[in-house]
Amino acid sequence: MVQPSALAVVAHPDDIEFMAAGTLLLLKERGYGIHYMTVASGNCGSMTMDAATTREVRRKESQEAAAYLGATWHAPLCDDLEIVYSVELVRRLAAVIRLVNPAIVLTHSPQDYMEDHMATSRLAVTAAFAKHMPNFDTSPPQASAPGDVSIYHGMPHGLCDQLRQPVVPEMFVETTNVHAAKREALALHASQKAWLDQSQGMDSYLVALDEMSAQVGKLHGTFAHAEGWRRHLHLGFSTEDADPLAKALGQRCQRGIDQ
Repeated sequence: MVQPSALAVVAHPDDIEFMAAGTLLLLKERGYGIHYMTVASGNCGSMTMDAATTREVRRKESQEAAAYLGATWHAPLCDDLEIVYSVELVRRLAAVIRLVNPAIVLTHSPQDYMEDHMATSRLAVTAAFAKHMPNFDTSPPQASAPGDVSIYHGMPHGLCDQLRQPVVPEMFVETTNVHAAKREALALHASQKAWLDQSQGMDSYLVALDEMSAQVGKLHGTFAHAEGWRRHLHLGFSTEDADPLAKALGQRCQRGIDQ
């Protein structure tokens, strides 16, 4: 039997830890192969190091975090603020998706506070759509891959869209028992403590992780810590009833108490 896989496609190093690491850890417990990819290198994420140094530091940190989570790491495709919706990036991301052939793709919310996140969401959707299209060329060339793929969009930072409107998850994954591991993975991105303190007023990125996770759990109503997801429309990707995340996680994946 072929092992199912899940691929997290995000913009920058440490985005996975904030948004999706708990879900990945739970999927790994259920027998999934998990994959870790940032589209951008993180080279702009420092006030003190130059871009080249920052790029290398953040590459090492993301590789260490992926290894800690037990995930396969995939190299970024471009630098920060260069994530644009382009055929070139679709071809390169589609090659990775065909190689992994995931049943589950976890990516950013289509609505978020910054363009890199939103562009990554769009790129992930199109690249997944092209997974089984043999006439679409990827870079490097990668044969089309059969099978359904389901896309899940995570929660934006601040739990609201770019116009300050709340974003409410369709489904909640309880991450209470893996929260400590998720926190340890984020702590491996040590270069980001000073950057987030100075650039975004995020007093402690680990405390910010705790607070965001608890806020999503509160939205559910009973979970102490949770990650929230909205499922992309199935058309062109899977059968209508395909929901591999809910199927894999069972009671750990629930709709809100008001839904």
